[in-house]
Amino acid sequence: MVDSYNTILTPGIDEIVEKKSRFIGYAQPVSSEEEAYAFVESVKKKHYDARHNCHAFAIGKENTLYRFSDDGEPQGTAGKPILEVISGNQVTDICIVVTRYFGGTLLGTGGLSGHTQKPLSLPLQMPAFTRCSA
Repeated sequence: MVDSYNTILTPGIDEIVEKKSRFIGYAQPVSSEEEAYAFVESVKKKHYDARHNCHAFAIGKENTLYRFSDDGEPQGTAGKPILEVISGNQVTDICIVVTRYFGGTLLGTGGLSGHTQKPLSLPLQMPAFTRCSA
């Protein structure tokens, strides 16, 4: 049985521009897989003209459900690094989407994975990031 867990209480957003590509990171509290996918779809709808909307989520305090998607970026370079930020911070009941507007410069797989992690720093450091009792 889990005694406590990390989560966020309110949504968060952060944005960076790197080599003319714009990355927008969204963090949203979720409690089900359906809720996570609905959030991903809402971001995709909002940013319908973006090149990619990569995501990852973790749901549940025990036997956590993990999912991620690179959304057309090279395999393992976007969704997986987002999931690593989530699991590295031991956060659950969260969905993160990173939207990328391509700026004309290919970042390569190493550069891309680094850029998908940078927009996540602020949402996970805000006061809304908290430890809860199970």
